[in-house]
Amino acid sequence: MSQIPAVLITGASTGIGATYAERFARRGHDLVLVARDVARLEALSSRLRQQTGVTIDILPADLTNTTDLVKVETRLRDDARIGILVNNAGTAIGGSFVDQSIDDMTKLVALNATALVRLAGAIAPRLAAAGEGAIINIGSVVGLAPEFGMTVYGATKAFVLFLSQGLAHEIGPKGVYIQAVLPATTRTEIWDHVGADVNAMNNVMEVGDLVDAALVGFDRREPVTIPPLHDDGQWDAFDGARKAMLGNYGNAAPAQRYRTPA
Repeated sequence: MSQIPAVLITGASTGIGATYAERFARRGHDLVLVARDVARLEALSSRLRQQTGVTIDILPADLTNTTDLVKVETRLRDDARIGILVNNAGTAIGGSFVDQSIDDMTKLVALNATALVRLAGAIAPRLAAAGEGAIINIGSVVGLAPEFGMTVYGATKAFVLFLSQGLAHEIGPKGVYIQAVLPATTRTEIWDHVGADVNAMNNVMEVGDLVDAALVGFDRREPVTIPPLHDDGQWDAFDGARKAMLGNYGNAAPAQRYRTPA
């Protein structure tokens, strides 16, 4: 791997992905940009090449299409220059669970969860063997909050967090840094997918602020970065409560409250 690793970014044509592309380019990283919109990828690549001088490859792909997904997996496995994966591609759908179509839900899971785990699986063995590299997985605070009512979307983002934490335990000791980034409401085009007007919402974070904060967490090697959460002690308490239960799961007998009275 080169001293400054190349970065492969999915969902790179707009929003969070495009902003990561700009930020990493300005840090001197070569890029591989993945998205469906070729025109936007070419425009972004042309601008960043001119402004930063880094090498940028575009890899058009629909990550819900198996053929396209395999193409990106192959690049991640075979291109030793790529040392950082930004798993950003994702979408959302509007309506409640009972109103959403099974086809839409299936496609949502395919992009937000299946593609993400397959791309991580394509690069992780190589990074672990090299003893360096990083995977950034873009989740959401919705994955912590079923109360927000985005059931399937939130479930995929809960998967992203769990996968990130599991990978950190498995390959973190081998030198691979795993970061889960959990945005809240951010000004991106994802809101168009759910039929919502982001301009009518309160407390909307600008995408540049989101990515800049996430990169502070990246530089600090945080396992979980939640840019909108001001009191990090709340996350520490939440995660600490989860860990406190771990030693209490291994019991042969049910808890007393579940036992049938004699």
